[in-house]
Amino acid sequence: MQRIVRLAGAAILVLAGALLSGCATGFLIDSQVQSFSGLQAAPANPTYRFERLPSQQADAAQAQLEAMADQALFRAGFKRDDANPRYGVQVTARVQRMLSPYADPWDRGFGFGGFGSWFGRRGGVGIGLGSAWEPSWFHREVNVIVRELAGNKVVYETRAVYDGPMMDNSAVLPAMFQAAMQGFPNPPQGPRRVDVHVGGEKKAS
Repeated sequence: MQRIVRLAGAAILVLAGALLSGCATGFLIDSQVQSFSGLQAAPANPTYRFERLPSQQADAAQAQLEAMADQALFRAGFKRDDANPRYGVQVTARVQRMLSPYADPWDRGFGFGGFGSWFGRRGGVGIGLGSAWEPSWFHREVNVIVRELAGNKVVYETRAVYDGPMMDNSAVLPAMFQAAMQGFPNPPQGPRRVDVHVGGEKKAS
């Protein structure tokens, strides 16, 4: 009986994955966002440059991550100007494999317990309890910190988190950066959900 339940669950998840990856209407990234602002209004001359930690300097993945964040910053009103910036912007992202909420609790086979990696930092792999029918499920997190260069003061900090199935990070992470910058420079207080539709035509609900 348990095997039948697992097979049925697996079939549903395969179908859902196909709809997410191949549907012409795209998919929804529903990030949990929390932001902190020291700005009262949209800044004048919001030019910026990206800043990197020493561990990120020679990491090619960091340049890719900054390219993903650049469009979200532009939507928020920022303009990149490496020669004459008013602000410094630091971006990080984390993608970590986790136990799926759809995993069979009765299956005690061995599988991958987790995989974690920071863009620009080292990651690790762990082995733990898993399931042959367990779909790939990931915890994703992006962070943006904006610092006013003249006074060396952090004026904006925001974070977006999204847990979901395996999808192309080149599509998911830009949507998460867009969610993280939603409401700039006066975002709502406290945690909130921000939906970003990725790909295709958005259907009316």
